[in-house]
Amino acid sequence: MALADPSTVTISATPITLPRTYSLGKEAQYTSADGLVKLSANHTLVKQGRERHLIRLDHSKVTPNPFDATENMKVEMAVYTVFDLPPAGYTDPEVLAVFAGFNTYCTATSNAVITKLLGGES
Repeated sequence: MALADPSTVTISATPITLPRTYSLGKEAQYTSADGLVKLSANHTLVKQGRERHLIRLDHSKVTPNPFDATENMKVEMAVYTVFDLPPAGYTDPEVLAVFAGFNTYCTATSNAVITKLLGGES
């Protein structure tokens, strides 16, 4: 089963449409028309039979060059979540419950934990 095509990600109250631009095996990518936003998902087997599921959002923008005011430069960032699972022992509902707890922790009180993390707190 694939993600919605197109997928939509909303950043700063602006929805960004991401049609599928690549699909092969257990990997897919969805890219905005301007190429500045890309969503990717993939599934891989790693050592000792562990399975990794990744969802990643890459974001780019053009911003003034701090070293040369006459130029602009492209900068990029990414945010992603990886599920690293043993070959057996967890059901999908159990994994989802662990993720829901983690996600709730990170996003509670207007993303307070992520705000602290980005501020260098640990």
